[in-house]
Amino acid sequence: MSQTAGHPSFLQHHFSDAEQQRESAKLGMWIFLLTEILLFGGLFCAYAIYRSWNPEIFHNAHVHLNVYLGTLNTVVLITSSVTMALAIRSMQLGRRTATLRFLAVTLALAAVFLVIKYFEYSHKIHLGQLPGKFYTYDGIAGTNPHIFFSVYFLMTGLHGIHVLAGMATIAWLVVRTSRNVFSSEYYTPIEMTGLYWHLVDLIWIFLFPLFYLVG
Repeated sequence: MSQTAGHPSFLQHHFSDAEQQRESAKLGMWIFLLTEILLFGGLFCAYAIYRSWNPEIFHNAHVHLNVYLGTLNTVVLITSSVTMALAIRSMQLGRRTATLRFLAVTLALAAVFLVIKYFEYSHKIHLGQLPGKFYTYDGIAGTNPHIFFSVYFLMTGLHGIHVLAGMATIAWLVVRTSRNVFSSEYYTPIEMTGLYWHLVDLIWIFLFPLFYLVG
């Protein structure tokens, strides 16, 4: 890491030292994560309202989700949180190769999650278990089962977009790490991405039981 007159290259001019820069970045990330919590919090409230209005529909429709694929995806994301934490720890210790390895594994696990979700979505589309007016499936008892799938696609779809955003950021970290941009003195972007990724995992941990284990 290059340095000029005692000033590290990674230190922005408006910060007095690296610690102030790191704490500022962490504060900014926590504020951003708070807005994400508010976003999904509103959706969780909508879920609670629609479920209270349509308990029978939610119960009858949830059995048409593949709980085994949902469980597998839960294990995949939890494992990815572990590898992300190990990537941060490796860079704290100055182990660039290990950091690259853990970041690559995290990226691969995120891809596995989306591939599994793709097969789930494809099956739903094939059967006609779609939101709103696009719902054509007639194998679920009760009226308006499309309500369940509307909420399902909205919340899991938005979560999937967050997974894609996380993958793009992790891929950027892989490139920057391979170029020796980060070190044991400067690993803030990796740490901030880790915070985001843990939130993405945490949201799924709530989504999984609400949809797949609702009965």
